[in-house]
Amino acid sequence: MITINAGLLDTEGLPSSMLLIALLGKQDETCRSRLNKLHEYAHTRHAISGRQRLRGLPNNRLPHDLPGYIVTVSSGYLVGEPVQYAKADAADQLAFDTLNAALKMCDTASVDAELAVDAAVYGKGVELCYADRDAQPKVAQVDPRSAFVVYDDTVEHLPLLGIVRYEMVDQQLAKKGERVDVYTPALCVHMERAGAEVPHEVSREPHYFGAVPMIEYWNNAQETGDFEPVLDLIDAYDTLQSDRLNDKQQFTDAIMVFKGLASLENDSDDPALEDGTDSETDTTVVPTLTPAERLRQTKMLFMPGQDTDATFLTKPDAESGNELLRKSLAGDIHKFSYVPDLTDENFAGTTSGVAMRFKLFGLEMLVNTKERWFREALRTRLKCMIQFLAKKGMARINVDDVQITFTRSLPVNELEIAQMASAYQGILPDELILAKIPGVDDPKATLAMLQQQKAEDVKRQQAMFPRFDASNAPAEDPQTGTTDEEV
Repeated sequence: MITINAGLLDTEGLPSSMLLIALLGKQDETCRSRLNKLHEYAHTRHAISGRQRLRGLPNNRLPHDLPGYIVTVSSGYLVGEPVQYAKADAADQLAFDTLNAALKMCDTASVDAELAVDAAVYGKGVELCYADRDAQPKVAQVDPRSAFVVYDDTVEHLPLLGIVRYEMVDQQLAKKGERVDVYTPALCVHMERAGAEVPHEVSREPHYFGAVPMIEYWNNAQETGDFEPVLDLIDAYDTLQSDRLNDKQQFTDAIMVFKGLASLENDSDDPALEDGTDSETDTTVVPTLTPAERLRQTKMLFMPGQDTDATFLTKPDAESGNELLRKSLAGDIHKFSYVPDLTDENFAGTTSGVAMRFKLFGLEMLVNTKERWFREALRTRLKCMIQFLAKKGMARINVDDVQITFTRSLPVNELEIAQMASAYQGILPDELILAKIPGVDDPKATLAMLQQQKAEDVKRQQAMFPRFDASNAPAEDPQTGTTDEEV
């Protein structure tokens, strides 16, 4: 988080040229180096990818997409099911419908998924609210490496302005400068600069969102990514697996040792042959191999000795120990990232719901933290959308009257849920029982539908079986208690 004193801004909420350069420099210093590294790991470009070894040695470089797995599971668990919005009972239905329609036009479900991935990778996702050519409110995800929000230095940390940087290129796609867009609670100011010069203003226009239209979706209070704490463990895992393959390749290319058959000396000392050219005929010939070259290419080592023997020269096999180390590293990665390995045998299909919750307890705690920060950012988005729609003369709704619901993406044991609902009959109200069933977003509406269905079933039964009329019942003998039909 970058914080400054609000008094450093001018009356329009804009920073001076020197302050803007300082903010850009601070973002470069504190964020870009770290975010670029996280970006590389998220795209399977790890430290192992640049490892060098001596010439002739196998150099397998195997980056494992563990960051991608961690990000996919954590972000999918948070917003794999689209975020649902509902209104409070006292809220205006027309105003809510207007807001909900605007959110659907923005395709917020897709934007939420992108923001959740960015938050899991970089520690934060950045969203920009803007108006399209038809003056309709829209939202878009922005690269967190080039966009950030500046907050005030109070305990509230209110957003003061947002900054987005774009690279400018010429006709040959060579970089010629940088465009800097500054967003205040009322204005959008476009600036440009070439090299390290001071940015100069090009244009400005109002945006009508009533607040800074750039919103940061934090992953946690520290703004760290989900796999950032285990980067060193991922590097160790990549190195171990790469070296295991190197060892296997060296074992396959084992050197044959011959004793007492030949020597290690060159076959000839002719310099012309060493150069690969015959000086008399001016033709290319096969040069004589040096001992090191012969050993590297033929995989044969000739050693003097009295006894004749031929054996393979191999290194000890440590595969069993390597496998134990691999499992240990993999377990630590999943343990300290709080994202379990869902392909593990512990997640068998026969696992009960309670046991599954215990196995996912760490992930649930992680995602609960992510959800709280995500919900706060969504409320800021709703405030901006409500303000923009109000400027267009549409009905206004209080953001506190909009309920935001996250649904976890988990396999559902429908039989277990049905048994639970049946066991709760007569103990809990029907509305509370329905609230525990996945897929029921509005228990009151569902209960009303259920009651209506029961009433219709009663009507159909009455139509199939006419009502019993007591006046047509057979007469009963008062002494014997039997009817004429029974007799």
